[in-house]
Amino acid sequence: MLFLAELAINGGLVGLMYALVATGIVLIYKSSGVVNLAQGAFVMAGGYFAWLFVGRWQLPVPVGVLLAGGAMGLLGWITERFALRRMIGQPLIMILMLTLALEVVLRGTFPPVFGVDTKPIGSAAVQAPIWWGDILINRTYLVGGVTAVAVVVLLSLFFRSRPGIAMRAVSDDHLAAWAVGIPVERVVAFSWAASGSVAAVTGLLWGSVQGVDWSLSLLLIKALAVAVLGGLDSLAGVVLAGLFVGIAENVVSGYLDPVVGGGTKTVVTAAVIFFTILFRPYGLFGREVIERI
Repeated sequence: MLFLAELAINGGLVGLMYALVATGIVLIYKSSGVVNLAQGAFVMAGGYFAWLFVGRWQLPVPVGVLLAGGAMGLLGWITERFALRRMIGQPLIMILMLTLALEVVLRGTFPPVFGVDTKPIGSAAVQAPIWWGDILINRTYLVGGVTAVAVVVLLSLFFRSRPGIAMRAVSDDHLAAWAVGIPVERVVAFSWAASGSVAAVTGLLWGSVQGVDWSLSLLLIKALAVAVLGGLDSLAGVVLAGLFVGIAENVVSGYLDPVVGGGTKTVVTAAVIFFTILFRPYGLFGREVIERI
């Protein structure tokens, strides 16, 4: 039972860190109705900026986070201004392909610029485990999980404010939002900038766990599983779905990996995406849209 509890607790904390990646996807979807398939590369880029400011230049973590968040916010704004805005009126599949192409471009650009070797972030003291009775808890996972919940709570409060309601209105209907005077372009640009800033925080946390390299972009698959299960427009759903995915994959891999030789985490993630789309396309807490044809 202790082994199961340890797997579940650490898996839940990892799942909350997955949810933080998925938050960037939900943030853009709630404002523009677009699924950002470049969010994994955004996290990777944010990790590299965080390493540059915190790991290499040895700036205090709060200062490094602000600088990395600003750099990624600028990258998000540039992406929307010079790429996504040109796609207004184009088929949704082409916009998805553009974000996927951006994922590939960023994945191929940042490692050569910053160096392809893995960049460590954090000290041994930060990464030292915590003992809760006989249960071993990863300290970095704990910090990441608490940070993820804090970010989601702040974003949930933001979406209840006037600017947040404007973002939701833009997501519902661009033309109607224009008609009532909402600056749609600026709202969407802000959502991309905010998503980039969240990616910087996420990159710092995941970089503290596994170091910073191109593989951080692979978190996109985990984030998609969480976002699809929770609902692409539900921040609360992302948290609960993150807990489910993290616990499920950690428990399954903990018991089955020694038997089958590994790889069961990927199977769990793929199964979550497959069965959610098959049986509940809008996720557990997503808003179901019914269209009359």
